[in-house]
Amino acid sequence: MSKVTVVSDRRLLGVAGLGWLFDAMDVGLLSFVIAALQKEWGLDAKQMAWIGSINSIGMAVGALIFGLLSDRIGRKQVFVITLLLFSLGSGLSALATTLTVFMIIRFLIGMGLGGELPVASTLVSESVPAKDRGRVVVLLESFWAGGWLIAALVSYFVIPRYGWQTAMIISAIPAFYALYLRWSLPDSPRFQPQQAKQPVWEKIGTVWSAPYARSTIMLWVLWFCVVFSYYGMFLWLPSVMVLKGFTLIKSFQYVLIMTLAQLPGYFTAAWLIERAGRKFVLITYLLGTALSAYAFGEADSLSTLIASGIFLSFFNLGAWGALYAYTPEQYPTAVRGTGAGMAASFGRIGGILGPLLVGYLVAQKTAISTVFIIFCVAIIIGVLAVLLLGKETRQQELV
Repeated sequence: MSKVTVVSDRRLLGVAGLGWLFDAMDVGLLSFVIAALQKEWGLDAKQMAWIGSINSIGMAVGALIFGLLSDRIGRKQVFVITLLLFSLGSGLSALATTLTVFMIIRFLIGMGLGGELPVASTLVSESVPAKDRGRVVVLLESFWAGGWLIAALVSYFVIPRYGWQTAMIISAIPAFYALYLRWSLPDSPRFQPQQAKQPVWEKIGTVWSAPYARSTIMLWVLWFCVVFSYYGMFLWLPSVMVLKGFTLIKSFQYVLIMTLAQLPGYFTAAWLIERAGRKFVLITYLLGTALSAYAFGEADSLSTLIASGIFLSFFNLGAWGALYAYTPEQYPTAVRGTGAGMAASFGRIGGILGPLLVGYLVAQKTAISTVFIIFCVAIIIGVLAVLLLGKETRQQELV
């Protein structure tokens, strides 16, 4: 690879990754804000659950609409639209004074978040050579850990002293910088405007046609299981720490420690994905996630809780990196945005149900260990989908 290409890839990774970081910061802040709103607005467990779920409903709608749109108007244009949508929404949410208004705004923010993530991975996948594609997409996903880390820092230092509204305003400010950068970002070299003329229903039909139906079923099951378990566990993580008897500030502190483990999770997955393959990384890291989730649910001491939480972050986010690398590789260019968007959209249904399940089970005094066993089972189903239906795409040229 020439020096020019390397610089171009690094710039693409930096610009796309910066937006990914801000997305993660918003989602991460939401998990801490939910815990703060519970104290300030006197929310019960079911109301807390609906905040996380309404965000995922927006993400499901956004992933579908903007995934289809990216095959029609291009990847870069959708980047700009989705980023503007969620950054403006983040700032506006600071003005919410009732739960209803806050949830309406969270739906709009979710649309932007859900639309941007699969389109970002599609653009990067189509813009780098096959031998580097998996590694670069996992490194793109690693910016998510940076966003969560910033969210944990902002929550720990800002929310207790200045309130959750200040944290939401902070989350809106840097997004405009990424918006500025993306105006000069070239679109995918594989996107062809003439492909946009294909009707939407035809594109959806292609995704479910004989050559791609097996991959589509595998992705939909995998995305559902991963998103269901991730949002069920991580949006509730600070609140679960409170339920286990820790103060709000201590809970934020411990979640910050756990969040640090996300970075080595991504980097090891990035190193392995071009050496051992996509399926190996997905299966290994998902199994690690299941074991860590079980240990976290059963933990009865602080040291065990933090250790299992660290491994949970390490394995789960490494699996996410592999998932985003693997998904666009299942489809041809003409329907890649549609296929990735549809899989992500279906997965977000899991993101709706996961937080709701936790909220309703907690309200019924169900043991936390039982809740986490449910997530273990969901992750194992995702492993089986990859093992039985997935095909290896390492070093495969995109068509």
